[in-house]
Amino acid sequence: MPAAQNHAELLTVTKLEFAKLQTLLAGVDPGRVDRPDADGWTIREVIAHRAHWVVLFLHWRAAALAGHDVQTPAPGYKWNQLTAYNALVREQAAGRDWAQVNADLSAAHGRLLACLEAADDAELYTKHLYPWMNDWTLGRWAEAAGASHYRSAAKTIRKMLREPG
Repeated sequence: MPAAQNHAELLTVTKLEFAKLQTLLAGVDPGRVDRPDADGWTIREVIAHRAHWVVLFLHWRAAALAGHDVQTPAPGYKWNQLTAYNALVREQAAGRDWAQVNADLSAAHGRLLACLEAADDAELYTKHLYPWMNDWTLGRWAEAAGASHYRSAAKTIRKMLREPG
């Protein structure tokens, strides 16, 4: 699927992919959410991970708007250290209630939508608007944290649900 090119497309794809993920999650047996897949991930961890990255994107934007230095993906981590960083995210999810993990994802999505609805094409699709963005626009970063992550979560969870267990 090609990346959104404007505000309207970004809102549409973000809402669509979240709705698809929510439909899938509504059918997941809560007893299944902690069974690891072949890579060791659980459904609980996948959803907590996606919620975390939406909030992380919102933090980057807020920090940039406030004129602060933004360190991506997170302070003390480089992009080639995502495995270690994501391990921390997974650990944080381990003891969390399934309903709370879902509520966190919904809350993060609501905050993302509010952010996107308040933005315009100039903010979302001007290259190099903030120093941390590299060649991606803010809209592309938002799509990566939101719609693309929702889509990949749904794909991962469907695969997990097909695994015998």
